[in-house]
Amino acid sequence: MSSTNDSTMMETRQPHYAKAPASREIFDGKRMRKAVVRRTVDFNNSSMRWMLDRPGQDTEKDVPALQPAAEYIPNLLPPQAPYMDNMPISSVCTKFVHTSVNKVRCPINTCRWTPEGRRLITGASTGEFTLWNGFTFNFETILQAHDSAVRTMIWSHDENWMLTGDHKGIVKYWQSNMNNLKAFVAHEEAIRDITFAVSDLKFATCSDDGTIKIWDFLRTAEAKDFTACDEERQLKGHGWDVRCIEWHPQFPIVASGSKDSLVKIWDAKTGRNLTTLHGHKNTVEKVRWNRNGYWLATCGRDQLIKLYDIRMMQELQTFRGHKREVTSCQWHPYHETLFVSGGWDCNIFFWLVGASEPAAVIPEAHESAIWDLDWHPIGHILVSSSNDHATKFWTRNRPGD
Repeated sequence: MSSTNDSTMMETRQPHYAKAPASREIFDGKRMRKAVVRRTVDFNNSSMRWMLDRPGQDTEKDVPALQPAAEYIPNLLPPQAPYMDNMPISSVCTKFVHTSVNKVRCPINTCRWTPEGRRLITGASTGEFTLWNGFTFNFETILQAHDSAVRTMIWSHDENWMLTGDHKGIVKYWQSNMNNLKAFVAHEEAIRDITFAVSDLKFATCSDDGTIKIWDFLRTAEAKDFTACDEERQLKGHGWDVRCIEWHPQFPIVASGSKDSLVKIWDAKTGRNLTTLHGHKNTVEKVRWNRNGYWLATCGRDQLIKLYDIRMMQELQTFRGHKREVTSCQWHPYHETLFVSGGWDCNIFFWLVGASEPAAVIPEAHESAIWDLDWHPIGHILVSSSNDHATKFWTRNRPGD
């Protein structure tokens, strides 16, 4: 009996792998990752088709028509293609593609595509920049850009420089390779918006300190001192925090919106207030010039979006649809009559000038307030950043979807 017990004990002490079948592979400490098929939005096919078919197409009637069927997908052209009457409705981006979230979860205050459209840059409340791939939407890199929350970012028209402003009033100059060349204190309080002049020689900032400042871009960049900056003038007239600002696409004119519910238009050369628009009843969150230079879109906490024609200095149209304050809006890069808006109600609305009802709605696009929106330079993808820590990508529906 003792010999039997000893043999049993020896069997139980044998290592586990001794009983494993010979066919089982021994784990060597390395695991192969599973191949993940990422969703991709590729615009090369539609762009190449347009480039090949464009010679000889001098009239819009030569452009192939689209029908709501899958077999017409090869006829889909990029947004800048001359469809019949330019068809802005074909560029409404309501199809969800991907959600990108940082490992460290925090609100995403602003988002901007790089000028060539290969990457998306997001600015977070932690002061970090995150770069996302523009085709597969996967994470590329992250860097600590500011010591406080990033509030705004803008690319120059020559596509070589990016300006960012943070909650402490600091402005930083970035090259296209994300090299930080210059930083200086521009305001005493949080910077809410930055805008470049058409020539890229000047830029303007607005802040919670109630002022707008015009800066000389090149002279400030050449100054070696951290605090050295070439401030040309201050524009004072708003009675409260200045929340948004944008330079006219053609002339030295600046439009600004404030917490005092006023929209002011300034002469950037003299600093004179040209006119004041009294359409809103609460804080003005965004002002956006159209590419044609005639229309100015404004949105605010009164849940309204207003369109002004500056040739007559009159209100052209009011858009109603949001149930809470409207926090962001952006014109389409090619279609002059199409723009998008997002708000505290977590909804994204697409609007056509002249239409009283929205062209399309993405209900509950996010779980919390939408802080910023930006179109891809080609116009086939829309990106939204939100207080729910997520950045979402939306694209055009294909025929048959």
